[in-house]
Amino acid sequence: GARIDLRAAADASLYGLSGYRNTNPSTAGLLRNGEWTVEAGEQGHAGAPWLWSTAGWGVLVDTIGARVRADAGHIVWSGMSRTDAHYFIVTGPPPALFASLRSLSGAAPMFPAWALGFINSQWGIDERQLLHIVRKYRTLGIPLDAYSLDFDWKAWGRDHFGEFRWNTDNFPDGPDGRLKSRLDALGVHLIGIMKPRIHVDTVEGRYASGHDFWFPGRKPEADYFSHKTVQDLNFDRAAVRDWFFNPALRASFAEGIVGWWNDEADTTGDDTQFMNMQRALYDGQRRYFPERRVFSLNRDFYLGAQRYAYAMWSGDIDTGFASMAAQRERMLSAIDDGEMWWGMDGGGFNGNPSPQNYARWIEFDAFSPIFRVHAGHDQRRQPWRFGPRAQVAATAAIRLRYRLMPYIYSYAWQDHVGGIGLVRPLPLAFPREPQLRNDVHAWMFGDWLLVSPVVNENQTRKSIRLPPGTWFDWSTGHRYAGNQEIHIPIDAVGWRDIPMFVREGAIVPTREPEPYAGAQPLRRLDVQMFPSEQASHFDYYADSGDGYTYEHGDYFLQRFDAQRDREGAHVGLESVQGGYRPALSQVLLTVHGIAARTVDASTGVLPHVAGRRALLKRSTGWAAGRDRFGPVTWVLVPAGQARQLRLRAQL
Repeated sequence: GARIDLRAAADASLYGLSGYRNTNPSTAGLLRNGEWTVEAGEQGHAGAPWLWSTAGWGVLVDTIGARVRADAGHIVWSGMSRTDAHYFIVTGPPPALFASLRSLSGAAPMFPAWALGFINSQWGIDERQLLHIVRKYRTLGIPLDAYSLDFDWKAWGRDHFGEFRWNTDNFPDGPDGRLKSRLDALGVHLIGIMKPRIHVDTVEGRYASGHDFWFPGRKPEADYFSHKTVQDLNFDRAAVRDWFFNPALRASFAEGIVGWWNDEADTTGDDTQFMNMQRALYDGQRRYFPERRVFSLNRDFYLGAQRYAYAMWSGDIDTGFASMAAQRERMLSAIDDGEMWWGMDGGGFNGNPSPQNYARWIEFDAFSPIFRVHAGHDQRRQPWRFGPRAQVAATAAIRLRYRLMPYIYSYAWQDHVGGIGLVRPLPLAFPREPQLRNDVHAWMFGDWLLVSPVVNENQTRKSIRLPPGTWFDWSTGHRYAGNQEIHIPIDAVGWRDIPMFVREGAIVPTREPEPYAGAQPLRRLDVQMFPSEQASHFDYYADSGDGYTYEHGDYFLQRFDAQRDREGAHVGLESVQGGYRPALSQVLLTVHGIAARTVDASTGVLPHVAGRRALLKRSTGWAAGRDRFGPVTWVLVPAGQARQLRLRAQL
């Protein structure tokens, strides 16, 4: 058969090709030496015919499935789906490699803003329980953006499109839109589970039989939930995809199911079944509801699926600290394969996490791309169900996620245009550092934040390898030199700490946490700046949070710059790009490491104000003081304007 024989440096570190299913050992971590099968796989597996190296190259092969052997610089591809398979070799640092990958395999569209918030998923729930839980989130001040419903929302097993319509026994106010109205008022979106199979002895099942819609070689079988006969659809057929987004499903979308949770389409051995199932929903939603962005969760990944608003999760995982720790290499490997939007069943699907395990899991989950909890039938994953200590710790982590939402959303844009998203494995971010080549204990959250969540029970001290540079502990402000291993204390009593470090040069836009994305118009953007001697920048992105007008320039994009020198620092806000104009009226720049004696703007000298509190009552000006990081200067300027600022430090 076809074979591609390549040579590389014998010591090249290799990544990509394959992730891990939920039960597979993951001791290989991120490196891809030896034999690997390229496939979509099952239960949280990710695959891509994509192999890249920190040596500065990547290889993409045009194949569905393959076998790859990499040994001492000899790389052999075989078992490909076509005898004339093309392959592409790209060169450059990792950002250039992934930009090339996206240009070849397709860009990921933007998710709705709510999909980047906290998602509570549950199997075993009805309308009354749902509303009670959502209202309790609001009463307790715990942010929540979406609720994901399992079998319970569907009339599963019933005739006349029961796979695609509401179960009115559980959700009597679903079909008439009253439930949607109540949840809209509470700021919560509904995600509904979808299955690749339908019941055979129904109107839609008989239609599928008459039109040869069934997956070839798969026999009818009894469904484990309805106990009635079902069969899998063949989503590789265009006619099946066109039919799937049928009038019943369109009605359910209009009535409130606005996100898709696609489950169990990974059992056929077909690498494109899951991709094409979501393709059916993506194409259908964009055709009939173009004003609403598509969001989906899926249980495996094959490169190309990202084109269809495709996030994945790591399958039916166990509770416990060992299972939680093993999610790190699963997340980072999926990202190496090109799936930038990864999530997991926070708290674990099988079993009951201890309060400590739950608290630590939420802290980990808050720094994954998709932030979601889920469990087995009739299990609950709300923070208040695990005791007061876990509730306090989990709530703090959720609120920190929402504080960082301007930063997070900007990286969703970066993924759309550049192919690298929010979470970056350390080899991707620091390709020249041999000691980080297989490090899964920490990762970059965007360009500027390094996180290393606690994943061991009763841990009192933690060792973290800091990359080169200067780093500041986000919680304490303590300064560390990089390129060394540090040892920090861990709170084994309150479980409140999330080891997170901000890199010198960082520019991190933040906001006051809100109960859900878009609950209040953002009037003041708070930008944390840590200028270094090398110029740094951040592209702040905003749009309406939904719809596809951003594809035609309806967005707000402004670059922030910072650089330190002997006298102080230069800070810049560049001209705005895009036609969208948010409600934003002010930008508060918090410039760390400098207590200014004067601040000059390109438009003139800014007025000095005595302290941050007094400054926030003004329309513009500056103040100096100290915070946990040391000397600091706050500068308040109008939003959306280009200007250059010169901060001169106190003598």
